[in-house]
Amino acid sequence: MCSRSRGSGILRVHHYLVHFCVLSLARVRREMMEGVLVREMSEDEILSCVVPLLPCGRHTTVPNGDDSAVLDTPDGRVTVSTDMLVEGIHFRRDWSSGEDVGWRAAMQNIADAVAMGAAPVSLVVSFELPGDLPVEWVEGLARGIAAACRSCGCGVDGGDLVAGRAVAIGVTILGDLEGRVPLQRSGAQPGQPLIHAGVLGHSMAGLELLQRGFAPAAGFPDAETVFIDDFRRPKPPVAAALRAAAEGRIASFMDVSDGLVRDCTRLAKASGVWIDIDTDLLHDDAQALIEPARHLGMSDPWGWAYRTVLSGGEDHGFLGTLDVPAERAWGPGRGQLPDGFRRIGIVRDRVAGGRVTLDGHDAVGLGGWDHFAR
Repeated sequence: MCSRSRGSGILRVHHYLVHFCVLSLARVRREMMEGVLVREMSEDEILSCVVPLLPCGRHTTVPNGDDSAVLDTPDGRVTVSTDMLVEGIHFRRDWSSGEDVGWRAAMQNIADAVAMGAAPVSLVVSFELPGDLPVEWVEGLARGIAAACRSCGCGVDGGDLVAGRAVAIGVTILGDLEGRVPLQRSGAQPGQPLIHAGVLGHSMAGLELLQRGFAPAAGFPDAETVFIDDFRRPKPPVAAALRAAAEGRIASFMDVSDGLVRDCTRLAKASGVWIDIDTDLLHDDAQALIEPARHLGMSDPWGWAYRTVLSGGEDHGFLGTLDVPAERAWGPGRGQLPDGFRRIGIVRDRVAGGRVTLDGHDAVGLGGWDHFAR
């Protein structure tokens, strides 16, 4: 009896010590955050402050940290995600029509559902609209959303409308996993090939062209027009991604929205692996940007092109790893990659906290897009 009583006492002391340490760390964290402003933190740092304070739903099987959350319902698993577009931050009305903004708002959310392997089902859309905005522009916004949704068999089923000082669009999407296991960022394993579908650097190049005063050409499109259009209306390869998900060979998966290296770092961190990107396999992506680089007067066109390919965001392609050993993905007698995908690297090894390299060298200064970075 004495022994059991003593053991219980030790457990209670241990529990109190752990509880005390947790409270102490929380207190220290609060004190450290006192007086800190949002502009002094990165997006990931802000999320690290907010997310731990939020409760997880009773039916949530995949919480914060992937492109969408996953909820278990009586009728199956449903993905849910939300995103925003804000005038002056994500778009300018003198650069983009209402149709352009509507398409982009829908597509960036559709990509988040597809990145989990879910078929997009329904959008809920909220608008903040200034009083001096022409109704014709608002109708164009609706037409752009409708066009994007029709291209993917998705509906729009509700939302909200408020008055404000600038245009802001908030979109929430529901996706149907159709009985499949959700694709997550945490599934990468050593030896797996890194694969990608879609374009790289187009949206960033289009933004740079617009900022420098280039306008789309009438009639036959030139290179500048193609990149500007891809900035205004990203074109995620939805069909290719859903086919790959249905084949069941994807090990890890995500949408590339903030730049290849930045999002690859997120995948590596979630999986606890070292990912090595083979820049030789990105040569064609960089080659496509050489003409705009020269028109922009870049002193080092190839350097700018590769930086844009590696760090440009808002293309909304798809990045992941294939559930086969590396030698079977590109060695003798290799199996086929999913249609629409190409290999761009390999998962080298397990690394706590994740690591991303370019041809074996750590990626430095290629952080990609961060809303709060200055």
